[in-house]
Amino acid sequence: MERGERYRNPTEVQMSQMVLPCHTNHRGELSIGQLLKWIDTTACLSAERHAGCPCVTASVDDIYFEHTIRQIQIMPPWQQQHGKNNVCVGQVVNIKAKVNRAFNSSMEVGIQVSYEDLCSGKQWNVCKAYATFVAQGKATGKMKLKPLAPQTEEEKMEHSIAAERRRMRLAHTDTLKDLLTNSTLQTERENGDCNTVVPAEKTRVESVELVLPPHANHQGNTFGGQIMAWMENVATIAASRLCHAHPTLKTIEMFHFRGPSQVGDRLLLKAIVNNAFKNSMEVGVCVEAYRQEMEVSRRHINSAFMTFVVLDQEGQPSTIPMVKPEAGDGERRYREASARKKIRLDRKYIISCEQTKVPLSVPWDQSNKVYLSYNNVSALKTLVAKTNWVLATEIDKVRMYTLEEDKYLSFRIEMSLCIDATQAFFLLSDLRQRHEWDRHYASAELVQQVDEDDMIYHVLSQTVSQENKPQDFVILASRRRPCDEGDPYVVAFRSVTLPTRPPNPEYTRGETMCSGFCIWQETAELTKVSYYNQAAPGYLAYVTTNIAGLSSDFYVTFKACERFLQKNKDEITVGLQNL
Repeated sequence: MERGERYRNPTEVQMSQMVLPCHTNHRGELSIGQLLKWIDTTACLSAERHAGCPCVTASVDDIYFEHTIRQIQIMPPWQQQHGKNNVCVGQVVNIKAKVNRAFNSSMEVGIQVSYEDLCSGKQWNVCKAYATFVAQGKATGKMKLKPLAPQTEEEKMEHSIAAERRRMRLAHTDTLKDLLTNSTLQTERENGDCNTVVPAEKTRVESVELVLPPHANHQGNTFGGQIMAWMENVATIAASRLCHAHPTLKTIEMFHFRGPSQVGDRLLLKAIVNNAFKNSMEVGVCVEAYRQEMEVSRRHINSAFMTFVVLDQEGQPSTIPMVKPEAGDGERRYREASARKKIRLDRKYIISCEQTKVPLSVPWDQSNKVYLSYNNVSALKTLVAKTNWVLATEIDKVRMYTLEEDKYLSFRIEMSLCIDATQAFFLLSDLRQRHEWDRHYASAELVQQVDEDDMIYHVLSQTVSQENKPQDFVILASRRRPCDEGDPYVVAFRSVTLPTRPPNPEYTRGETMCSGFCIWQETAELTKVSYYNQAAPGYLAYVTTNIAGLSSDFYVTFKACERFLQKNKDEITVGLQNL
């Protein structure tokens, strides 16, 4: 790139579409089905730009529609004067897609959709999504992709967090099963003020589509965006049969493409309302493919779950009639819909807490454990990806950097030492040993072993609060091994709340926002250990008022950490060999 030239991601693809009457629904809004076609096309072109070969859609992550196009439309003066209300037509949808990370044969593509009012010049976000594409070789099927080299701070952050999103996708089915097995779900009707009960069977929709050449992509397979559009269509019909109104689509839970279909295939689309809550309903959709009309066997090629609401004249959600599920599979779908709703609400709560930073501690339970772990690691990776760190001091090869953003002050302390990265990873992830090198820790008790990589500790601190009482913490420790060569080992910490560990009047309950270690294997003998801590003003009681005193404190602690690692590395090596 020449000097002065603006950097642009080589995989970035932009699409701008003028909304025409053929793109809108009966309300004058841009059809979600049409939007899904544009999204899939843009994302596919981005994936193929990186892969250099044809790519197919494997999945599209949950899509939350922040606005419908018409809801955020400002009617131009000339339309107001003439009383026209088809305000979508003539406006522009902008879609931007770029590859965030390439794995072996799959890659994650990030998609951002915005809406532009040409008369006012204003723009609004419509939705953000992540799609997974698989590269298709000429003869051998899947092919190995070249790694991506992120350049900007945003690209580095998305590249790092993409590994966490992939982990969460793979764990989603197990999370749902675990919630259904081990948790008590509230499946009773929330809106007791509605007496209307509709049998779920009355909302069932079945529709057959014949795949014709215009429905195929440039590889001869059925275009993924077309399948998603057909699925949205039958889901809307099913939702309408429950509420006898025109519903608005708010959320699409992951599209999962299980297999391809080709021109000449018949696609049987099935939709039914799985559950209705007070102001929303979930519709399940599946797609089966078959070749001939007399064929008995059918291939399940796609599925998704869509959440609809019905808006009144003021744009507020209306009460939805109750659903009576069918016995057997209907009752199973009914309970699973309740579980998915709980997972969605828990995730939204975690995100809102992360955006406002209040409260710092988020309740932990079975339904949100995967997403809370993802959020814990992602917050640390986001901090690591920041580029505006400032070197504050260096003492005996221990370097301390600071980062000031808004009202938060972050610290990064790093050093290189002779130890294997794996050894340092296991030693630093066990908080029960931290008191041996960190004088601010009195003790740490392992309260719950969530899984192999996530643990919850109750920590007693040596630090005395302003109330003249020692502090205690309930901390979720999440650790990750490298996903690819060059990735660090990660150990992330954040505060959570547990019913089994309520605040004790003898202690002041402290909270940690975001902290942890990143560990890089630099050479065969040398490992770089970096510690990060993001704190609000006044959070760390032991932080002195001057940077020299602060760096001295961290230096003493980090040197103690180095001695601890050197002392215990042989012991951890024996343990690793016995695994």
